[in-house]
Amino acid sequence: MEDKTINASGYLMSLKHPMVMGIINVTPDSFYAGSRVSSADEVVDKADAMLREGADMLDLGAQSTRPGAQIISEKDEWERLSNVLPRLIKAFPQAVISIDTFYASVARKAVECGVSIVNDVSGGRMDEKMFSTVAELRVPYILMHSRGNAQTMQALTNYDDVVEDVLRFFHQKIDALRRLGHSDIIVDPGFGFAKTPQQSFDLLRAIDALSILDVPMLAGVSRKSMVYKTLGVQPEDALHGTTALHMWCLLQGVRILRVHDVTAAKHVVEMHKQLCG
Repeated sequence: MEDKTINASGYLMSLKHPMVMGIINVTPDSFYAGSRVSSADEVVDKADAMLREGADMLDLGAQSTRPGAQIISEKDEWERLSNVLPRLIKAFPQAVISIDTFYASVARKAVECGVSIVNDVSGGRMDEKMFSTVAELRVPYILMHSRGNAQTMQALTNYDDVVEDVLRFFHQKIDALRRLGHSDIIVDPGFGFAKTPQQSFDLLRAIDALSILDVPMLAGVSRKSMVYKTLGVQPEDALHGTTALHMWCLLQGVRILRVHDVTAAKHVVEMHKQLCG
């Protein structure tokens, strides 16, 4: 693959080889209990464990986006983050940290604290200031496809063609970002967000079609409903299914895996490396 890069706080990160992003949720209600932490000490401990396991970056969020989750205000979201983010950055000053938020004000405050990447599950839909904010801040932006919000997305799964609709969404949003002078963009198809498990598999099966966008791809399939509902298990028992999908993602050109289980994902990356040379 072409050696694409992202500029994370002045450090040029090569995506020629796949990277692993570890998930840390400062929430009481994220769908997978294993990702939840509450105190600054727990955040630092979890980050330390993930970095030791080989995580290339960490994704910190304070708002659950699981179906049906209660949406919290930007004030409340920042209150959760402000209690832990400075400790995290002080403990791991060299770590590449992403902030998972759809609020422009939260993104700005997090970047001012030292965060390197903004990860927006709404793709700029929830806050009209997000695109201009990331363009001004000049940070890599993870642009995810979704519809509605956590409380409405399950009713918004009507597509003429899920692959074509997602591709059209990305073309429009990438064009809007580039007109603002921002080009450091990563796309995330948004598996499970306003998509049934079958639609998520349809999209995953054709994910290489997104390569036409000529930007890096991130996949977040870790322990999601497309895995555990298909297997008839709970999220806690969905690691093996997740691992299988991770290999498929890498074979189709995905460059970043957003995961709950860093060691397992790093093993997939190593096997992929041996397979592809």
